Amino acid sequence: MEQPNFSYIDQLSRGDDVFKQKLLDIIKIEFPEEKAIYLKNIESRKFKEAAGNVHKLKHKISILGLEKSYVVATNFENNLIESSDLGREEFEDVLEVMTNFLSKL
Repeated sequence: MEQPNFSYIDQLSRGDDVFKQKLLDIIKIEFPEEKAIYLKNIESRKFKEAAGNVHKLKHKISILGLEKSYVVATNFENNLIESSDLGREEFEDVLEVMTNFLSKL
């Protein structure tokens, strides 16, 4: 599975370590909250709300350089809009990889 990286963050920060750390701090705060809301909505089968959660999470997927995972998230978001949870397992695998990565920062 694709692994998170700092390539996009490094591009954004242009060598500014303070900015890079602020961005990572924001992600470390927001990601667990957004993930928890997504899990609550998906468990309640609130697919439209879960699609919105996935949309928000896609930004963090992108920032962490997960290009293939972004496609997984987009496909899953579209399925949720159509009231289908097809792709859920693959998307949640991405969330787990992100959780593990962020926990080590």
